Amino acid sequence: MTIASGTAVKLVTNPNFRPSASAQIYRVVQNKLRHFNHHTVVSIKAAIGVSATGDVPVTDDGTDVEYYANVSIGTPKQNFKLDFDTGSSDLWFCSTLGDSTESGKNKYDPTKSSTYKKDGRPWKISYGDGSTSSGVLGTDTLYLGDLAVKNQTIELAKTISDSFSSGPIDGLLGLAFDTITTVKGVKTPTDNLVSQNLINQPIFGVFLGKEKNGGGGEYIFGGYDESKVGGTLTTVPVDNSQGFWGITVDDLAAGSTSTGSFSGILDTGTTLLLLPQQQADQLAQQFNATNNGDGTYTLPDDTSNLSDLTFTINGATFTVPSSDLVFEQYQGKNIAAFGSAGMDFAILGDVFLKNNYCIFNTADPSVQIAPLAGDV
Repeated sequence: MTIASGTAVKLVTNPNFRPSASAQIYRVVQNKLRHFNHHTVVSIKAAIGVSATGDVPVTDDGTDVEYYANVSIGTPKQNFKLDFDTGSSDLWFCSTLGDSTESGKNKYDPTKSSTYKKDGRPWKISYGDGSTSSGVLGTDTLYLGDLAVKNQTIELAKTISDSFSSGPIDGLLGLAFDTITTVKGVKTPTDNLVSQNLINQPIFGVFLGKEKNGGGGEYIFGGYDESKVGGTLTTVPVDNSQGFWGITVDDLAAGSTSTGSFSGILDTGTTLLLLPQQQADQLAQQFNATNNGDGTYTLPDDTSNLSDLTFTINGATFTVPSSDLVFEQYQGKNIAAFGSAGMDFAILGDVFLKNNYCIFNTADPSVQIAPLAGDV
């Protein structure tokens, strides 16, 4: 690994999960679309030289379904599996404060941390299925690798929604902008990395590995991994007016189909490539796929003739290979890795991000994107 400065937070592999495309779309509707109130929803995821480096495993859960890191909080450290999510901005996790009986969850105990400070303000997130996650705010030290982020505001969950209680993670670490935190005025971990001078550059590099190549991955705060960059880095302006890493896709092509331009967000917390309905239907027609009526599509039994997806973004092209277009095989059917949640914009989730290296710059804001190096 050749790091252009920065502290790495690594991702590791967990094979014990069966993917479900429809469940992933439902999860987006539950857990993401509450943020997108300004968009139409038609229907229904540290610098070298400033501080020491450190590695924290990040897990590729199942067949590239979800990526999470083992993160430490408090003094002494308490460990949690957190989904690093560029599609949200809150840092929350299970705690001992409620009467929650979820099994298999690590729960933060504020009474066991000497650096915990009570805040007391309540937080509550409502989801599309009517369930909620809620709790109270506090502050403590957050460890990202060997970087110690002091007085980080944390959200201690007393209750968690069903969609989270059934999954492998203990909570989320949001990497979007602080304008969409559940409690206004809360600074995100990336805000504090910069303000506490823990990183030299206001950037983080993201590599998401593929399960078929060993899985894993890494986040590097304050830098990026040059060895993962397989081509020219293209700088893409970001529209963060809605709090997200919003970009413009100039075109999406597959075979003889060209969909034209659309807007989208880069979201590590969403598994699939979710497109506006028109673009999703265009791809389905190109691939002779069947609309399943739940946001997913079934590809033909013979997938040998599928073509790559080619995204044109700010004058450069980026590819999702045809080999990644089958997300799961369910009851003998090939379920596509693309779909639609009925939005007027795209969510470029892990299907796109695991094929390209991305460097997120919180100051400009902008992203730099390059094809992933072929040997990772």
